[in-house]
Amino acid sequence: MRAMPPACIFVSVIGFSDVERHALNTLFRLSRDGAVAYAPWEPLTAPGVPAPTAQADVLLIDGACAEAVMAQARALPAGPRLIWVGPGAPEQAWRVLDRPIRWAELLDDLDAVYAARQAGLDGLDLDVSAPMPLDVPEPTRRRALLVGLAPTESALLHQRLALRDITEVDEAGSTEAALDLMGRHAYVCGVFDLDDPHFDGWSLAQWFARRHPHALNVGLSQHAGPLAGWWRRRRVRRDTRRVGIHALLPKPTPVAELGEWLGRL
Repeated sequence: MRAMPPACIFVSVIGFSDVERHALNTLFRLSRDGAVAYAPWEPLTAPGVPAPTAQADVLLIDGACAEAVMAQARALPAGPRLIWVGPGAPEQAWRVLDRPIRWAELLDDLDAVYAARQAGLDGLDLDVSAPMPLDVPEPTRRRALLVGLAPTESALLHQRLALRDITEVDEAGSTEAALDLMGRHAYVCGVFDLDDPHFDGWSLAQWFARRHPHALNVGLSQHAGPLAGWWRRRRVRRDTRRVGIHALLPKPTPVAELGEWLGRL
């Protein structure tokens, strides 16, 4: 088992579905490669084993579960920062997130907890917008990641990437698969369908930008095309800059524009 880095933020997790807990566990595992790790905090590991002397740094609570109601009834502790997911957040909630959970935003909040602790500002609402750098090894062979792409777009990307001598191409059709691949491989390029309703392509693209800051980050959206309204196109392009996407292309993907961007690899 890989040892935790010296800096670790412990998160007490209450509620959440099996799929969400799997995604959380994946994010916790991936964070072990960075300067700061995030790990689940368990009050008891076995019968008769005393609880850790230090309390959790963060309470992450699913507001839709019965445990959340019980947690409020027990009077939530004042020390840990409370991140509440869903409706019915109590007044002492430090952050409130909606579903689907934007995992990159959750990581930004955890980074803020660590930054506040380092600065001795545990009692203040410190906002950290710049993500903490992660050390990612350079790939021995150039590799690309495709997330949520339709068969025609996938075939086009395979063809155009091969022209750049990139034949190691992974494909993911779910949030969990994408997170797992990002944790196991280093990439020079990632392409994300931002319109697929089955997963949050925006958060995955943002996490890819954090994990692979030197890779080409491409987003595909029908709202980037000429048939989309002017305001919608403007908003989508603003969001791409916010999450770290370099190239926003419409669907169906224009071959010439795609080739121009891939030519930078």
